[in-house]
Amino acid sequence: MKLLSVNIGHPRPNPWKGLRLTGIDKRPVDGPVAVAAPGPKGTGAVGLAGDRVHDVKHHGGVDQAVYAYAREDLDAWEAELARTLPNGVFGENLTTLGLDVNGALIGERWRIGRDVVLEVSCARIPCRTFQGWLEQEGWIKRFTKAARPGAYLRVIEPGEIRAGDLVEVVHRPGHEVTVELVFRAMTSEPDLLPRLLAADALPQGERRRALRRVNAQAPEE
Repeated sequence: MKLLSVNIGHPRPNPWKGLRLTGIDKRPVDGPVAVAAPGPKGTGAVGLAGDRVHDVKHHGGVDQAVYAYAREDLDAWEAELARTLPNGVFGENLTTLGLDVNGALIGERWRIGRDVVLEVSCARIPCRTFQGWLEQEGWIKRFTKAARPGAYLRVIEPGEIRAGDLVEVVHRPGHEVTVELVFRAMTSEPDLLPRLLAADALPQGERRRALRRVNAQAPEE
């Protein structure tokens, strides 16, 4: 399991969401990249030096510090879409090889290279910017149906990473809440939401939504 590339955003206009800029145009960089916890959402800060988000209401912050997507899933989309998909094109910071990103557990921890430890926090939810960037009509629906969302990660231990670094899973929590399960629960299968509560590392927004579902299903006294 390793990093194929570390990808940093190039700001470009965002006509798809009514915002001036987007950082979805991410491209591989050479050399080491510093990784550190970005602080709370709302500033545009993310975990990788030189990168940022521009939709500060919905992206960035501690629980969305780093976004990872598997090269194997990009390859599957390449075949399905009949187009080349270079590393970073889905807006991912880390393009991985040999790592089951969608099967990762919430709270699972990855050591990357010598120093950096990241923790799986939640699934990526597609938006209009993603659809417009790929120029694929109906992309949000198609991406959702496939349930290969990729994973957001928190920074637990800072340091530097670079393309070619090995990735080691150093902790797997004792539940069965995967990135794919979270994605399905948050998009097309809300009946799955109560199952997410088994994951202590689930972000507060997702936890509140799951609790609302549990309360709505509770029988009246």
